Amino acid sequence: MVLGSKLKRDFTIRSSVQSDEDRLKEIIDLSFPRVFRFFASRSLNSEGTVLVSEAKRMVVGFAKLTEFRVGNGRFGCVLWLAVHPDFGRQDVAAELVEAGTNYLLSLHAGAVFASTQRGNSGSLATFRKAGYRRMGFVGLWRIFGWLVFSIYRKIWFAPGEIVLIHDKAEED
Repeated sequence: MVLGSKLKRDFTIRSSVQSDEDRLKEIIDLSFPRVFRFFASRSLNSEGTVLVSEAKRMVVGFAKLTEFRVGNGRFGCVLWLAVHPDFGRQDVAAELVEAGTNYLLSLHAGAVFASTQRGNSGSLATFRKAGYRRMGFVGLWRIFGWLVFSIYRKIWFAPGEIVLIHDKAEED
């Protein structure tokens, strides 16, 4: 799937292919602390979709997306998001979040989730710009009831993180 999204500096967003894997692992190594590197690398080959941002035939960032069900609802998650440090502050992450969110919503997700470290101001700003808002435990409880704990597992929630949500109601 080529999304055809053109970024400000001739970046294109497309689905990842096998030959991207070494570059994706390089970006992971440069972007995440050691513990998260392990999980991000393993997730590349698990269920879901990996979108990449490409400039001049070189991958410069990626978003790992997952889809899941809780009860009768369909949901999505931007599981991992990273941009090579040489391409920071060029809206690559923002475009990946927008493309990933739109893709998951097109698959009839009722909402799309993400989580990020509480102190990661860059990630928080990127998600907020894309229409995400913070969702605490009580808000998640109102949506999912006792199934709330399965959400944390589905989005790979880790200690020190906050949950963000993008739902269609926010767009209407």
